[in-house]
Amino acid sequence: MCKPKYYITTAIAYTSSRPHIGNTYEIVLADSIARFKRQQGYDVFFQTGTDEHGQKIEEKAKAAGISPKEYVDNVAAIVKSNWDVMNTSYDKFIRTTDDYHEKQVQKIFKKLYEQGDIYKGHYEGMYCTPCESFFTESQLVDGKCPDCGGEVKPAKEEAYFFKMSKYADRLIDHINTHPEFIQPVQRKNEMMNNFLLPGLQDLCVSRTSFKWGIPVDFDDRHVVYVWLDALTNYITGIGYDCDGEHTEQFKRDWPADLHLIGKDIIRFHTIYWPIFLMALGLPLPKQVFGHPWLLMNGGKMSKSKGNVIYAEDLVELFGVDAVRYFVLHEMPFESDGTITWDLMIERTNSDLANTLGNLVNRTISMSNKYFGGVVADKGAAEDVDNDLKAVVLATKQKVEEKMDQLRVADAISEIFTLFKRCNKYIDETMPWALAKDEAKADRLSTVLYNLVESICIGTTLLIPFMPGTTEKIFAQLGTTARELSDLDHFGLYPNGNKVTEKPEILFARIDAKEMAEKIAAVEAKHAPKPAEEKPAENKKEIPGVAQIGIEDFAKVELRVAEVLDCEPIKRAKKLLKLTLNDGAGTRTVASGIAKWYKPEDLKGRHVVIVSNLKPAVLCGVESQGMILAADVGEDDVRVIFVDNIPAGSKIR
Repeated sequence: MCKPKYYITTAIAYTSSRPHIGNTYEIVLADSIARFKRQQGYDVFFQTGTDEHGQKIEEKAKAAGISPKEYVDNVAAIVKSNWDVMNTSYDKFIRTTDDYHEKQVQKIFKKLYEQGDIYKGHYEGMYCTPCESFFTESQLVDGKCPDCGGEVKPAKEEAYFFKMSKYADRLIDHINTHPEFIQPVQRKNEMMNNFLLPGLQDLCVSRTSFKWGIPVDFDDRHVVYVWLDALTNYITGIGYDCDGEHTEQFKRDWPADLHLIGKDIIRFHTIYWPIFLMALGLPLPKQVFGHPWLLMNGGKMSKSKGNVIYAEDLVELFGVDAVRYFVLHEMPFESDGTITWDLMIERTNSDLANTLGNLVNRTISMSNKYFGGVVADKGAAEDVDNDLKAVVLATKQKVEEKMDQLRVADAISEIFTLFKRCNKYIDETMPWALAKDEAKADRLSTVLYNLVESICIGTTLLIPFMPGTTEKIFAQLGTTARELSDLDHFGLYPNGNKVTEKPEILFARIDAKEMAEKIAAVEAKHAPKPAEEKPAENKKEIPGVAQIGIEDFAKVELRVAEVLDCEPIKRAKKLLKLTLNDGAGTRTVASGIAKWYKPEDLKGRHVVIVSNLKPAVLCGVESQGMILAADVGEDDVRVIFVDNIPAGSKIR
């Protein structure tokens, strides 16, 4: 029997820089959906990859002193490594520098030009380099890019344009008649009210001000605008041919069942992309889901803020499946989720080490202690058993309903409700008490059988989210994963089967103090570093001293600040948290002076601070400046006090 197909894609990662955990969340989310669809019996094709053209990359490569291709090769390798570290099961990793993709993009551009959808003109407007997007003055928010909030610059150049308005009414009709097309619903409302209904402007689809892009083959002064290039990966990656010689895979898999993307690029995927497809005569994807962002300490991750966390660092500290669990479980369906170190520790200790890990360990240990590891159902079911079975057997349908709605966090919660019910069952049946009465040996055997069977069902449902952990659990239980269709039946664990003699601890409890030191090291590694100036040839260098020009010194703002309060930072032995009055208001500074000063030594004193230093997050505290101190000898540091100068005074 032929399996139904399911084609899922992520947005392709832009190769301007290394992806952080907020970027990585998307591939883990897509992986969990793809794995679950495979469990349901679908023939899944899961595509991801990298977006490798554009002005920003050309500029980054130039700054690095290498070619754009060398630059994107390096970053693409990092992206792929990240996806692999997170144990994701993608089927294809496409790069927009792949030869077959570039050739098809050229064909698509020419086809759209020849049929009158693309025309040549001139563009004049405001351009955001990071977003590779043009905006009119009215579209800007406080004079800045409406998408990323960054600076925009006036730009004027010859360009080709796509006639968006030609297909706008058709797209509006499609969205109205296919309510499932854009999810969540609030994203649909944003697109309709902010872009489609007010009227679409023609879209710039080529550039002449840089060269790192796919050349327009009939006008080589132009390169294809990055969004027309990037979006078409969804069809070129599965064998689309603009000449009509499509591969069997394209014929089978298109249209895509799900484009999974970040909410910040929903406009490109629900307006530009559908219109491009209409112009090519292709059906639209069935659904586009714009997931929310994963924030760090309530703010969007940014290297300049120093609040970026990378997947490999988290994996090193917590393990792959703990990170997968956290980012999937903590992300709401519509609103942004938050990641903090404290919450990671809490979830690991409570949900993973206790609810799941301890349940598996206790069940296997009791089976070994009381029955030599043999698991068998020997007694009649009691009311407490039936209640457990009802909860366990109802879980599959609940998980399927949540996953059909892409409510992944809720699906995981349903599975952990099952595990929590198992822990409650242990408290209700008290196996240790049953073991004291030989007459209740059969009852004890049945209790342990019910626990093992319940864990098997819950673990099968957990596979898409924590695949590595589930393999370990099945190995310890001496069995294998089941088909989803088998989860409607309780009692399939083989009677008389044996569990492992020595259960492995799945998740060790984390000591917060020990972890704090490791976290501090990670944060220090990624803290923003001031840009280094390459000395001019005619400058006289002083050995051991980095020289700067007067223009650099003028950028540093030194002010006097009064210490209003001071306290230790829990997770950092070397840091003190100072609350300062800088004359214009209060600010917080984390300073590594705890070895030499106690909080009471600093309260009420006046100190000198670097007041225009970029904020950096240190052990969960956003430090908004730096305290000046002097190194006066071996292992002796003294803060520079200026108690006779008013707070707010500028040091000249």
